[in-house]
Amino acid sequence: MPNRLFYRQHSTHVMKTEGFTIWLTGLSGAGKSTIAEMLHREFLERQLPCETLDGDVVREHLSKGLSFSREDRDINVMRIGFVANLLARHGVVVIVSAISPYNDARNLVRQRIDNFIEVYVKCPIEECERRDVKGLYKKARTGVIKSFTGIDDPYEEPLQPEVICYTDHETVEHSVEKILHYLERAEYISAAIKISE
Repeated sequence: MPNRLFYRQHSTHVMKTEGFTIWLTGLSGAGKSTIAEMLHREFLERQLPCETLDGDVVREHLSKGLSFSREDRDINVMRIGFVANLLARHGVVVIVSAISPYNDARNLVRQRIDNFIEVYVKCPIEECERRDVKGLYKKARTGVIKSFTGIDDPYEEPLQPEVICYTDHETVEHSVEKILHYLERAEYISAAIKISE
C-alpha cells in the first residue's frame, strides 16, 4: 500500500501528494520500453505529471564511461533510482525502464524510494532474441559484445514483484492494463476510463 495518505486533485483523477515509481525490469527485448511508452501516454491522458527514465539514456547522459561490470551496472541503477526518487518526492509519476539485472541493487533502490512498484517484464530469452532488430544477442553469442545480460552475464528474476507481465503471450495493452489495475487497487491512482484503442 502507498506510504502516504495525502491526496490532490488532477482534473477528474486523483493521485497521492507524493508521486510513485514504476520500475520495469527484464531482459533486453522483453518489451520494457514499449510498455513504458504506453504507460506514459496513459498518465498524460489522465493529466498526471509523468517522466520516463530509460536505462540506456541515463547511462549515456549520467553514467557515460561506466563499464558493464556488476559494480558499474549497480552504480547506474543507483543513479536512476536517485533521480526517480527526487522526481517522485515532488509529485511526479516516474516510469523506469531498465534491465537492472541484479536483485540486490533493485532491492536497495526499493528501500530508498517510497511508493516503489516493481514490474517484472518477463519474456523467454528465445523470444527476446527473435525480436532483436539491433542484433545485440547475435553479437553477444559470437563474442562481439561481452557481459551481455542473459548470455554471459546473469539476469536475476525478481523474487516478489508487484506485477508480472508475460510479454511473450500478452499484448502491450493487456500488460499496461495489469499495471494500471494494480495501481488502482493499491490506491496510487483512482479508477478511470479505459485505455484508448
